[in-house]
Amino acid sequence: MQKNRFFSEIKGNLGFSCTCLPVKNGEVDRKQFRRLAESFLNSEFNYFDTAHDVLDGGAERAFRECVAKKVPRDQYVLANKLKESCFMKQPDIRPLFEKQLENCGVDYFDFYFLDEQNQMNYQIFREQEAFETVLALKREGRIRRIGIVFHDTPELLDIILTQHPEIEAVQICFNYADWAEPPIESRRLYDVCVKHGKAVFATAPVKGGRLAELPEEAEKILRDMGGGSSTSYAIRFAASYPGMALVIPGTKDPAHLAENCAAMKEFHPLTDEEMFRVHEVSDALYSLTEINCIGCGYCLKDIKCRNSILIPELFKLFNNYVLYQDRNAKYYYANVLTNGHGKASDCVFCGSCEKVCPQQLNIRQLLRKVAETFE
Repeated sequence: MQKNRFFSEIKGNLGFSCTCLPVKNGEVDRKQFRRLAESFLNSEFNYFDTAHDVLDGGAERAFRECVAKKVPRDQYVLANKLKESCFMKQPDIRPLFEKQLENCGVDYFDFYFLDEQNQMNYQIFREQEAFETVLALKREGRIRRIGIVFHDTPELLDIILTQHPEIEAVQICFNYADWAEPPIESRRLYDVCVKHGKAVFATAPVKGGRLAELPEEAEKILRDMGGGSSTSYAIRFAASYPGMALVIPGTKDPAHLAENCAAMKEFHPLTDEEMFRVHEVSDALYSLTEINCIGCGYCLKDIKCRNSILIPELFKLFNNYVLYQDRNAKYYYANVLTNGHGKASDCVFCGSCEKVCPQQLNIRQLLRKVAETFE
C-alpha cells in the first residue's frame, strides 16, 4: 500500500463515501454497509467521509453502528461537514457539532469540512463566524484538520484560500469530463489549490457513474487499450495528479467497491498514452452534445451583443447539463454566466450573431432552448 502524499494518518489515496450508501426501506442497509466497510478496511484503506444531512443523520448513525463500535478509533479516519442548511446562526454550530460527534460515536473528527462553499454560502459562513468557530474547535482538539467543499469559480476559491490559510484540504468535483468545461472546470480549481499548497480531495471521479457506462464509441477508445474498465480509468485519472491527496467515489455495491480498491491498492498513474486516450473519450462525449458550438467566439468578437450574452459559454453549459444532468449547472447559469451579462431570454432576435457563426447555428432558437432549460 502506497503512503498518502499529504496526510500520514490516511492509508493510500482512496476514500469511502458514506453520503451514498445502500438504502433499504428508507434507511441505510446496515448489513450491506457493514460488509462494504469491512471490505474497504481489509483492503488497507481507512478514510470515511460522511455528512449530517444524509438521511437526517442516518448516515452518521449507521457509521457509529457499523464502524465506530466495531473498529478501534486509530484504525480509521473520519471526515464530517458543516452544512449551511443545518444551522441558522453562529450559536447553533457547536450544538450541531456535538450532535454529529454523538451520531458518529466518536469524540473528535479527523477532518471537518465547511461544506458547499459558493458565493452565497461563503458570505453566510463569514457572517456567522463559522470559520472562526471551526478553528476554535480545532484548537480544542475536537477537530484534527480543516477543509472546505467547494462548488463555484476558481476566482472565488482563490479568494477563500487567501483569506483562510488554516484550510488544509479542498474537496472538489474532479473528473476528465469536467476537466475544462463549466460549471465545474476541474483543472482551474485544481490549479488554484496547487498555487496555495492545499491538498485536493476528488469527489465524483466517475461523475455519478456516468463515466462508468459510456456510449459505445467512447467506450471503445478505452477498451482498445486493454488496461481496465471505464471506472478504473476515471478513478486513476483523478488520482494521477500530484496535488491529489484522495479520490472519493460513491459506492453502494460490493463489486464496484472491489473494482475501486483494486485500481488504487497498487496504484499507477495514467501513462501519457492513457491520458491522451482519456481526453479523447472526453472529446467523443462532447461530440454527442446537442448544440454543435465550437467555441470560436466569433459571435462575441465580431459583433457586440447589445445585451452582452455569453453565447458560447451558455451553449457549453447547456450541453454539459443535457449530457450529464449536472446539478451545479443551474446555479452556475444564474450566478456566474449571467452575473453582469445577459440571460438567454434577453436575446432580442436581431440575428447579428448568426451572420458570423461559422457553424451556421440558429443561435436565436438555441438561446430560447437554453432559456427554457435554465430559466
